[in-house]
Amino acid sequence: MAVRWGICSAGKISHDFTVALRTLPPGDHQVVAVAARDLQHAQEFAQKHSIPRAYGSYQELSDDPEIDVVYVGTIHPYHLTAGTLFMNAGKGVLCEKPMAMNLREVQELTATARKNNVFLMEAVWTRFFPVSLEVSRLLSQGEMGEVLMVRADLGAPLIHIPRLAERDLGGGAVLDLGIYCLQFVCLAFGGEKPESIQANGVKLDTGVDGTVVISLRFSRNRMAICTCSITMELTNDAMIVGSKGTIRVPSNMWCPTTLVVNGKETQYCLPEPGQSLNFLHSTGLSYEAEEVRQCLLKGLKESARMTLSDSALLAEIMDETRRQMNGNGSVHSIPEENRCWGTWLLCFLQPDDNHSLSCLS
Repeated sequence: MAVRWGICSAGKISHDFTVALRTLPPGDHQVVAVAARDLQHAQEFAQKHSIPRAYGSYQELSDDPEIDVVYVGTIHPYHLTAGTLFMNAGKGVLCEKPMAMNLREVQELTATARKNNVFLMEAVWTRFFPVSLEVSRLLSQGEMGEVLMVRADLGAPLIHIPRLAERDLGGGAVLDLGIYCLQFVCLAFGGEKPESIQANGVKLDTGVDGTVVISLRFSRNRMAICTCSITMELTNDAMIVGSKGTIRVPSNMWCPTTLVVNGKETQYCLPEPGQSLNFLHSTGLSYEAEEVRQCLLKGLKESARMTLSDSALLAEIMDETRRQMNGNGSVHSIPEENRCWGTWLLCFLQPDDNHSLSCLS
């Protein structure tokens, strides 16, 4: 039986997500409706993707009784209201990253999901790529030994894109790019909360963070360094150094197709798209969609590969990072009683030689 999808927002990422769904068996996934704030945009989207119904409001989409789960592809500041609307209507939600603007909003969405007994997952799509699954296996089986150091960088000149540069649109390097670096770190340390966080950087004239360096210290003196920027091109790679070996994702880390383990490189293929895409490797969105289907078939309300605790941890780290960017940059220690553990999986990001990070979803 097919999972019946509703698409919230008729923007670029929603287009790519719908194209990715078409790479999966139609008996498993069906898009039955799309909604946008402008009916004409929804109708054009529906015609392009052969979707039966188009709505000019999110409320109409929430009222549709034939939808199992809604993909929320709006910009960050609308995730809370949209997700709440759909879950209160009894629908599951796959919400684009970041799940919300801060930890408080993530907790609100989580509480709404549990109150309505519906599925909720943050669409950190990278966690479901074959490369990510293999990294998860290597770490969980101890093949790299103890993780000692992690480094992740992501940056490109993107301030010409309003949603990245404007505060009211949820802009800033941390929320849009840093989340990938940080969840790479969280994966490497098995969901353990850092004992301390120290952030420093430079803000844009608009008030959002433009370039940020984040240092995280974990138990047993293990460290991680993340750098994210929307003002400059960075090395855009990441590495996990363990006591028995090294894992590296050298390119396209947010949508990885290459993995290097102790110097040995392996390539992974992605599904072929049926239409042109807005972002690099977007057919990889099919992996998170299939994860949603598998969870629904099993009656699960969250994914073990991207738990609601994982989302809360990411939000808490990003909140503290941005707090320090607006303050004096002091180290923040997280109380022992508040430390929690997430699940193993991976995120990466780096462009290949022919793509800029404007290809990021």
